[in-house]
Amino acid sequence: MASRSSAIVRVTLGELMRVLPSARFGLAPGPVRRAAWARALRRSFERLGPAFVKLGQLISVRPDEFSAELVAEMQGMQDAVPAVPAAAIRAVITREFGAEPEVLFATFENEPLAAASIAQVHRATLAEEYRPVWGETLPAGAEVAVKVVRPGAAASILSDVEVVRRMALRFAGTRVTRRFDPVALVDEFAATVDRELDLRQEGRFADRFSFDFRDDPKVQVPRIVWTRSTSQVLTMEFITGWRLSDLEIARAAGVDCKGLAIHGATAFMRQVFVYGRYHADLHPANIFVTPQNTIAYLDFGIVGYLTPEERMNITQVMAALVYRDPDRALRYSEKLGVHVPPGHVEPVRAGLGRLLDGDVRPDGTRDFAHFGLGFLKLLGEHGVAIPSGYGLLIKSLATVEGVARALYPEIDIVSTAQPFTTRILGQAMGDPVRVRERMPAAVRAALRVLTE
Repeated sequence: MASRSSAIVRVTLGELMRVLPSARFGLAPGPVRRAAWARALRRSFERLGPAFVKLGQLISVRPDEFSAELVAEMQGMQDAVPAVPAAAIRAVITREFGAEPEVLFATFENEPLAAASIAQVHRATLAEEYRPVWGETLPAGAEVAVKVVRPGAAASILSDVEVVRRMALRFAGTRVTRRFDPVALVDEFAATVDRELDLRQEGRFADRFSFDFRDDPKVQVPRIVWTRSTSQVLTMEFITGWRLSDLEIARAAGVDCKGLAIHGATAFMRQVFVYGRYHADLHPANIFVTPQNTIAYLDFGIVGYLTPEERMNITQVMAALVYRDPDRALRYSEKLGVHVPPGHVEPVRAGLGRLLDGDVRPDGTRDFAHFGLGFLKLLGEHGVAIPSGYGLLIKSLATVEGVARALYPEIDIVSTAQPFTTRILGQAMGDPVRVRERMPAAVRAALRVLTE
C-alpha cells in the first residue's frame, strides 16, 4: 500500500504541477489566467479519480478560501463514472440483508439510474407497504430509488484521502495556499467523505428535513424506507420532476415557477433562521420541481448548522444589507469569527460600503450574490481568515438566489429574508438580557442627540 500511495503522490503532484500558473498563462490578463488554470485543474481532478472529484466539489462550496474562477469551475465537476456491474451491486445488497434483491423488493432493475464515485442508484418497487414514523404510507408496488455504496469505494477513497493529506502537507505555507489552510481543508474533506460513506447519515438528515417541513405541502423530501436501508444501502421514495435545465417543459406542463421560486427561497430562510440547519448543496441536480407543483429536495450530503447566537448575528448582517450599514455588517461578522486586523478595518469598511451601494439590480431588486461573494473576496484580498461555516452559508444563500432566479428572475432574496429577520430582531428586543446590553448604547445615542 505504501508503494502504491507513493506512486500516486508522484503522479498526482506531476499532474497538478503541470497546470499550476506557468509560461502558458503567464502573459494573459489576471482573470483569463486564473480561469484557464481553474479549468485545467478541474480536468486534472476528474482524471485523478473519485477522491479528487469529491475534493473539487468541496472547493465549489468554499468561496471564502478559493478564487471565484476556481469555485465556478469546480461547480461543473462531473461525478459520473462508469457503472459497476449489476452483479456487484446485488452482492452488496445480499451481504447487507442476507437476501437477494428479488426477495427484498417486488422488482429490482439491473440498469442503474445514476453512477457516481461513492454510490450507484437503481430503481426498484416495494414488495410490501412501508409506514414511516410521520408522513403518508408508501404502498406495496411504490417506486423507490436504491442507493448502494460501490464495492471497494471506501477503501479506495480513504486511501486517496491520505494521498491528498500528504499533498496538503507538501503545499502548506507556500504561495499556492496563501488564502487557505490546506491541512484544515483536508480534515474537512475527510469528514465529508466519512459522512457520505455511511448512507444512514444522509437518510437521517432527510428524515429531519421532512419533519421540519411536515406542515408545508409545497416541500417534498423522499421518504426513507428504513427496513431496506443500512450504512451501505439507502432506499428512498422515487420522485419524478424536472431539473432547472428543463423549466420550459415544466412551465408547459402547468408548473407555477414564480410561486415555487418564492416558496423555495422562503423555505431556505426557514431552514436558516428558524431551525438552524440547512441543505448546503442546492445545485440544480439536487432540486426538482414536480408535476404536483412542489419543490423536491434531494441528496443531503452537505449540511450546514447554526447555533441560536449565530442565527442572531446572521440576522444582523442581513439587516445591514437592508439598511446599507457597513459598520453593522462588520460588527456582527466579527461576532461570527471574521476578525479584521485594525490596520485593515477602514479599507474593508470602505469596500463594504461600495458593495452595499452596488447591490441593486436594474429591476430594483437586490443582488445578494453581488454583496455576499463580493464581501468574501474583499476579506480574502485583505488576508482575513473566514470561518468555514460563514463562507458556506453565504455561498448557500447565493446559490439559493441563483436557483430562485432561474424560476423567477425578478425575485428579491433579501426581501424574502426580511420577515424572518424582523421577527428575530423583534423577539431579541423583548429579551431583558439584550435590553440591558443595549441600554448603555441607547443612552449614549440619546445624549448625542440632546447635545447636538
